[in-house]
Amino acid sequence: MPLSRARARRAALRTLAPLALLIPLTACAGAPAGDGPASAAPAAPADGFPYTVTNCGVSTTFTAPPRRTVTMNQHATELLLALGLEDRIAATAYLDDAVLPRYQGAYGKIKVLAKEYPSKELLLGAEPDFVYGGYRSAFDKAQGRDREGLQKSGINTRLNVEYCTDGPVGLAQLKTEITEVARTFGVPERGARLIEDEQRRIDAVTARVKDKPRPAVFVYDSGEGAASTSGGQGIGNEIVSLAGGTNVFADLKDTFGDVSWEQVIARKPEVVLIYDYGGTSVEAKKQRLLNDPALAQVPAIRDKKFVVLPLSSAVLGVRVADAVESLAGGLHPDAA
Repeated sequence: MPLSRARARRAALRTLAPLALLIPLTACAGAPAGDGPASAAPAAPADGFPYTVTNCGVSTTFTAPPRRTVTMNQHATELLLALGLEDRIAATAYLDDAVLPRYQGAYGKIKVLAKEYPSKELLLGAEPDFVYGGYRSAFDKAQGRDREGLQKSGINTRLNVEYCTDGPVGLAQLKTEITEVARTFGVPERGARLIEDEQRRIDAVTARVKDKPRPAVFVYDSGEGAASTSGGQGIGNEIVSLAGGTNVFADLKDTFGDVSWEQVIARKPEVVLIYDYGGTSVEAKKQRLLNDPALAQVPAIRDKKFVVLPLSSAVLGVRVADAVESLAGGLHPDAA
């Protein structure tokens, strides 16, 4: 994950919203305006435009849908692909893991600017009219990619709302992210369908696990001297709850944070959820836990109860339903 992954995520995610909030919004549908010669007369305004949206404190008026987008971070890229907008992605950068199989064909046709974040020069060289970042670090001012600076260059931007929500992040924020992105590109009906699909799948899981015991879950992101874990402010906490578990560090007022191993022992988790990403394998993380004598009597470690999610499934994007389904299968295999 960017900026040492765990740290970058701690910076800004943010109540639990009822599933009923995932109802599709109605909005004016609009098709993206086509390209035309520079000398042609101005085209008629696209349906539903101009459109003004305030995102993470930045107000932007779109007179037409973006035509050349650069996506940075996996969940930003996958959301546009889920909306069928691959023809509007000029370039992309920074994956945490493999793109979902259902998007690999479309992703394979898109130019990759950099394995991680591109330099400002490389970013500008792609000639974007819109940059969509999944993590706050996508718009690092020290690297010249800040939103204000890009706006001065005539480039509109968006940051995933997980990084500017006041309070816990839940399904209401997922609805907001999908709805506003779809509206920005003039395809609100696609956003509504995507929201409906997420809701349908999550509802099916919660119905299966509602009467099951809720095991205590410790999320292990990384860490040696201390454990980086999922707190109560991010979508990761919501995913654990929807899947029929209880996050033992839900009282941690952050998306991610460090806790002591003594705290982990005291909370007696019954299951360890490992986030899979980066240079440390899942097996290495398991061995770190299993080989620590101090953890030997922690129920989850003693009984070797591990479940795994890719990091890209634990952020606010189109994998939320996937994550809930997968985790519920690990926590409640008898309810699958």
